[in-house]
Amino acid sequence: MDGIIPLYKERGMTSFDCIARLRRILHTKKVGHSGTLDPNVDGVLPIAIGNATKAVEYLMASGKEYAGELTIGLATTTEDLDGEVVDQKPVPVPIAREMIAKKMAEMTGEITQVPPMYSAVKVKGKRLYEYARAGETVERPKRQVTIDRFTLLATSYDQERQVQRVRFKVACSKGTYVRTLAVDLAAKLGYPGVMSSLTRLKSGGFTLDQTLSLDDIQDMVTASGMVNLYPLDYAVKDLPHLALNAEQWQAVQNGGWLKQSEVTPQEPRVVVTYQGDTKAVYKHVERHYQPEKMFKNS
Repeated sequence: MDGIIPLYKERGMTSFDCIARLRRILHTKKVGHSGTLDPNVDGVLPIAIGNATKAVEYLMASGKEYAGELTIGLATTTEDLDGEVVDQKPVPVPIAREMIAKKMAEMTGEITQVPPMYSAVKVKGKRLYEYARAGETVERPKRQVTIDRFTLLATSYDQERQVQRVRFKVACSKGTYVRTLAVDLAAKLGYPGVMSSLTRLKSGGFTLDQTLSLDDIQDMVTASGMVNLYPLDYAVKDLPHLALNAEQWQAVQNGGWLKQSEVTPQEPRVVVTYQGDTKAVYKHVERHYQPEKMFKNS
């Protein structure tokens, strides 16, 4: 069983919970996911099965899209509602929609983020959340991410609680912490903030309407003994493809290089196929192409 499942991850489950259940449903250990989703986040989580696990890095490289909600007026330890409230500042009057949209526009393009303490980033061999749970703080590595779009969908003001909610949509590169982006937006507006809801709409080239829930997958396997899988090639569908002849395939099978003149189009990376089957990704190095990732050598 080789291929990709666009899973709908429900809230309340970790990404590993999903993997563990899929291993039981599909009776295979070779299952991998393309980037974690926090337990309180739902949405698209592409899952690679069997040989397709070799293509996870290409699934992860694609852009992602989210819909979320920021609550302005309070902050938590985790930057979402799972944490303890550590700061509050009442919003006495509604913040103008135009002001929010202006600050969001300023946060597009390439930006620098500092990962939250409650995250899986490793520092000196330990996850940041391990330091956080132990009450320790460490210097966190900055990272460059790209925000393609940061769009205001709606905003509402709660007079009783003196908080303001901002519904947004964001399209971004891999490695982006959307809760940090939301909290930073609140800071630009002069207030503490917390991400109060988040759904991943797109990842790995899959959209929400393509997803299957764990129950859907269980029902399919119970009814027919199988589940509909997208082919491994879906992970690299946006890269140019090169069909090999028998002689070239003989060389590629053994990890051989391809001459630059043999590759059309001459792009930094090409997917090589033989008899319609995706075999590998080759990368351009000086005047030749050499293997970056082998999927199949038979």
